Amino acid sequence: MTDRERVAACQDRLDSVDADAVVLFPSTDMQYLSGFTDEPMERHLFLFVGRTDGPLFVAPEMYDNHIRHDSWVEDVRTYADGEDPLVLLEHAADELGFRGGRVLLDDRMWARFTQDFRDLFPTTEFGLASEVLEPLRLRKDNAELDALRRAGEAADAAMDDVRDLGEDAVGMTEAELAQFVEERLAAHGGDAPSFAIIAGSGPNGAKPHHRHGDREVQSGDPVVFDFGTRVDGYPSDQTRTVVFDGDPPEEFETVHDVVREAQQAAVEAVEPGVPAEAVDAAARDVIADAGYGDEFVHRTGHGVGLDVHEEPYIVEGNDQPLEPGMVFSVEPGVYLEGEFGVRIEDLVVVTEDGCERLNHTDRGWRA
Repeated sequence: MTDRERVAACQDRLDSVDADAVVLFPSTDMQYLSGFTDEPMERHLFLFVGRTDGPLFVAPEMYDNHIRHDSWVEDVRTYADGEDPLVLLEHAADELGFRGGRVLLDDRMWARFTQDFRDLFPTTEFGLASEVLEPLRLRKDNAELDALRRAGEAADAAMDDVRDLGEDAVGMTEAELAQFVEERLAAHGGDAPSFAIIAGSGPNGAKPHHRHGDREVQSGDPVVFDFGTRVDGYPSDQTRTVVFDGDPPEEFETVHDVVREAQQAAVEAVEPGVPAEAVDAAARDVIADAGYGDEFVHRTGHGVGLDVHEEPYIVEGNDQPLEPGMVFSVEPGVYLEGEFGVRIEDLVVVTEDGCERLNHTDRGWRA
């Protein structure tokens, strides 16, 4: 869909949930509808979309050219530093007719700004923008899938470069490995890392969200690499656990085999109509049957789009049926505290009869 078509779909959903408008803060939701976003800041910057009117921006004067360059939205109303932006908010409310109605605010809007809306419009009912935007963003269109595939290719190429380090990686610190990954992602066409790169060696690999530190990789250390890059705003996310040189801990090969089998079982469970929690169960059952159920301490996956973590979440209790176009990670792991961790992760897109992996690098442990 084009950005204009996304706004039209958003307006249709506003009517279906009996809301008069949605107001977005700098976020991926703003980017999804308008093409523009920025880091949240202390200044008032909002995108308003009514049932039939809008979209329109209220923004600091300094952002006028920036928004007009990045976005297709023509109605940009600005205020100078020293002027009261709340006046423009009231004008927008009057034009969109949501005083006393129901307005959906960006889920990530800072509390200070949500309070401004509540103070300005005390008779208005407020909800969350995800009511209308989450269903739109769940299924990726062809352009989104193309960006996700290219981001996956860049991550694959970087992971191949990591493996090629071989025994030269021994003695490098986790931070040095993370820097190497970042450089290779850029070399393969990535715009920026999707998130802080994880390079967890030895016992640090048993901390699922350890980032990287000054620990040096030792011979025989399992190293958990979890990273991705963005292409056209869309991220990749891949995890591999490798040993660069020497013999790994005695139990490592068994654990790696279990995790790899669990990941394969979960991927094979993906198809339209299957509840998200069934994919989680497919991975979890393999790990539990092998005796490591208590060491699998997180959900099996999360949706990926403009946000690295979004719906659908592949977790027990989520009975949402999978649909073609949904993209999410499949990443079971086992973590033995004080020893090592193993995680294997690919992104998949649900197809009409199964799924497509977006990562294709070796899932084995030997570099």
